[in-house]
Amino acid sequence: MLDLLVDGDRPVNAIAENFEMSRPAVSQHLRVLLDAGLVTEQRHGRERRYRLVPEQLAPVRDWIAHYERFWDDNFARLRRHLEKGDQQQ
Repeated sequence: MLDLLVDGDRPVNAIAENFEMSRPAVSQHLRVLLDAGLVTEQRHGRERRYRLVPEQLAPVRDWIAHYERFWDDNFARLRRHLEKGDQQQ
């Protein structure tokens, strides 16, 4: 759902048509994202439009970056170890 909102706000129906779930189920997912502060909701008449709040993803990006460094370091060590083994054969 977040991917759909990257390019701008969308109404619930435009979001729901991309998923094989009911519109109420999509609304429940959007409510979770809203409660987490990842999206905002604006009402235009009877229509609700949702917009991504990208700044709220910064802590997630930082958390992932921490583990990315961990895995990059470990894969680099593994690569060096394997290359050393190839040279010995």
